[in-house]
Amino acid sequence: MGLVLAQSLSVWLTMTERDQATMTMMMGYIEREVASSVALLDHLPPQERVAWLPRLARRSYEFVLDPGVTGSPPDALLSAAVAQSIAQGIGKSYALTANAVPGARERLQVHLQLSDGTPLTIDIRPMSGVPVSRWLPLVLLLQVALLGACVWLAVRLATRPLHQLAMAADTLGPDLNAARLPEDGPAEVAIAARAFNAMQDRIATYMTDRMQILAAISHDLQTPITRMRLRLDLMEDRAEHVKLRQDLHEMETLVREGVVYARTLHGSTEAPCKVDIDALLDIVVCDYTDAGKAVTLHGRVGAPMLARPQALRRVIGNLTDNALKFAGMAELSVSVVDGLVAISVLDRGPGIPAESLDAVFEPFHRLEDSRNRDTGGTGLGLAIARQLTLAMDGELSLHNREGGGLEARLLLKGLASR
Repeated sequence: MGLVLAQSLSVWLTMTERDQATMTMMMGYIEREVASSVALLDHLPPQERVAWLPRLARRSYEFVLDPGVTGSPPDALLSAAVAQSIAQGIGKSYALTANAVPGARERLQVHLQLSDGTPLTIDIRPMSGVPVSRWLPLVLLLQVALLGACVWLAVRLATRPLHQLAMAADTLGPDLNAARLPEDGPAEVAIAARAFNAMQDRIATYMTDRMQILAAISHDLQTPITRMRLRLDLMEDRAEHVKLRQDLHEMETLVREGVVYARTLHGSTEAPCKVDIDALLDIVVCDYTDAGKAVTLHGRVGAPMLARPQALRRVIGNLTDNALKFAGMAELSVSVVDGLVAISVLDRGPGIPAESLDAVFEPFHRLEDSRNRDTGGTGLGLAIARQLTLAMDGELSLHNREGGGLEARLLLKGLASR
């Protein structure tokens, strides 16, 4: 736009200067030519003047041997300038009057009398400038197009490293497997690329350290938990025995789920492979059915897809367990929507308040006020499912159903052609 505006301003200035120069030249030309023509007509015999009128006519004016038409004085700037130029050329020898002629186009007439009293009218149609060549607009358009193409190429070359940086930052997932950026190009881009690569290395180091710390804590907690279980077996108070065993079970579950969540943040080491999604879902449902759970499956995909089978099974299992926990039943539905595999886990439980549909994906977030782990869980199931879904480049969302209940909708890419 800047180049287009600059080019337009340049053309306008050129045309304005051209018109002004042309007008100055035309005024001088009219002053000399009209004075010469009037002097010639004045010296010619009256019977020869009519024959000379076409010879003396020009593109912007002509001579008429009659009084012409009357009117108001010329008010247009160009007409006034022409009248003044003619007056300066012949006004000293002849008495002149000038008036504008009404009409759509600018026009004026200058009236005078020759030496023998014959009226003479100079009918003038002023021209604001010389005509523009037909090829000039086309050349200007081609010039703008050439400038636009050069600017586009220059901007593409300058912003390509920035685009690569943006894409690398956008694809940087929990597994930190984004390709390293080439540290070349303009100085500022090279500095940004080096900073991004260094940031990626630091994040990977931090994640590795955190995993080692969590693994060590998990390992060290197993020993005192095991000793506490052994001591429970020696206790005679059965009521306290049951309560303490339940507490130990909750500790084990919390430690295990916490480590799993940390690993999902660090990224899954499972390599993607081609998966028969229909067979995988059928196996999941059969496992629940064999355990006496009310889980059903509807729909088919009919084509394999590229996915991480263990991570996908963990996500579906967490969503199904959540539905069974709060509704006692779960209905799995699978279909293909706009080239994506859509897996929905539906129930008829109490649902989730609309303002909490996103908050439940936060770790350790539980809706139940009692904080009872028998019904509220650890608060990590949905968080683990969301992280695994992000690692698979998918999308997980929750929606309340009409008539009550909840739908957990999982959208996955990687559908193979049929």
